[in-house]
Amino acid sequence: MGEVVHLWQRMVIDGEACGCGEPFLSCKFWQAVGCEAFGGWSPGRAAEALQLKESVDRLRFLPRLLSRELPAELASRVERYTGLYDRLYSATARVSGSDVVVDGSKHASLAGCLRHRYGEDLRVVHVVRDPRAVAYSWGKQSPRPMATVASKEHEMARYSPGRAAVQWNAENVALIALARRGVPTLRVKYEDFATQPWETLAQISKFADLPGDLPMGPDRSAALSPTHAVSGHPQLWTMDHLTIREDTSWQTDLRYRDRTLVSLITAPTRRRLGY
Repeated sequence: MGEVVHLWQRMVIDGEACGCGEPFLSCKFWQAVGCEAFGGWSPGRAAEALQLKESVDRLRFLPRLLSRELPAELASRVERYTGLYDRLYSATARVSGSDVVVDGSKHASLAGCLRHRYGEDLRVVHVVRDPRAVAYSWGKQSPRPMATVASKEHEMARYSPGRAAVQWNAENVALIALARRGVPTLRVKYEDFATQPWETLAQISKFADLPGDLPMGPDRSAALSPTHAVSGHPQLWTMDHLTIREDTSWQTDLRYRDRTLVSLITAPTRRRLGY
């Protein structure tokens, strides 16, 4: 499905492009999903989702989201918020004919909210990468080809090395905590996927209880089929074929002082995750 957490603002309100290249609101697939889930897309529904998001789906709420029982007011907001996602996931499954839907959102707080609706039916794939590589990547300037004139974000998010390190710590510690609370979680290292992509995908497939074998090629190349993904990496919009390899440019291009800063801030979590 892509990064569904961004659907409400970027797709419904800003009218950005679907992964197929069509404007989201003109895409026949998402038109069918919207009709199935909500009777059609509306700015009012998107505004409601964004308002609820601000009140529950933030890292600062995660300590309370980790509780077994939520305070009544928070529980009510989480119920309403995740209800929108439940309707969206269910409609996507029906329209696509899929047994499993994958939300590529990378927000631990959203997983914390969904935990209270789905329990053990929620599966989290926790993808982790060396924080110094992440800091280097988040410092790059990268346009978003799917953006429109109305979009608030015309480039991918950029963070300073210090901010990137703090964000890396917070998200990964939150996902570790969710796993401790019983959320079924599979941790995958970016570096392992880069060196053994098909084996890693097979592991993820098994974790999601997907039947059958993946169509694995003899090398690390992959053809990208047409997609209706929401938001996500710009390469989804600009490439139809890729070769999977580890990007190690940070090892030579990340400045020494930035590498040192990120290393210091992330030291305890980094070592815990094997970096």
